[in-house]
Amino acid sequence: MNSDLSTYRFVVADNSFIVRNGLVSVLRHIPGLAATAFDVKTQESLRNYVVMHHPDMVVVNPMFDGLFDVKSFKAEFKDEDIRYVALSSTMVDQNVLSEYDEHFSLYDNPDDIYEKIKKVLVEEKPVDVHPTDSLSNREKEIIVCVVKGLTNKEIADMLCLSIHTVITHRRNISNKLQIRSTAGLTIYAIVNKLVDIKDVKDM
Repeated sequence: MNSDLSTYRFVVADNSFIVRNGLVSVLRHIPGLAATAFDVKTQESLRNYVVMHHPDMVVVNPMFDGLFDVKSFKAEFKDEDIRYVALSSTMVDQNVLSEYDEHFSLYDNPDDIYEKIKKVLVEEKPVDVHPTDSLSNREKEIIVCVVKGLTNKEIADMLCLSIHTVITHRRNISNKLQIRSTAGLTIYAIVNKLVDIKDVKDM
């Protein structure tokens, strides 16, 4: 778990004002977790929030705004390291729920919700380990920051991310490139013209 309690960002998307505000209150009080949580009432508002604030988790009713197409939403924001959790108040088809990282019901008690949320946050998303995989734009930004000597906290502040998200991106970068050292990343960045050699510290 995030030992330094860096803040996780949650956004709750549901048509009901009461449901949104109740769940926001629950998320802000998860034991042992520093969290900020906000709510949105339209899919457009959700898109705007993701673009501006880069949340760690989207908690959304599958019937949000008529029907929420989580698969398309994931594709739209594929460069973001976001967990998607379904919030259900009625029976939902299991095929729909399978597209989410986790799901819970409005009728679950807070302790069960806490445990599911924490479990999803600390789980690594599966990554295909192939050196030839293309890096996302976000991963390239993080490589540039790393080779320029920035710490995880400095990178998080600069890119408006949580430290947890930066660490996850760095892990995925290592898995994709099979490069485990800063020196190796520096060589990769220079060769692939992500940075100019004069911008790199301690070369």
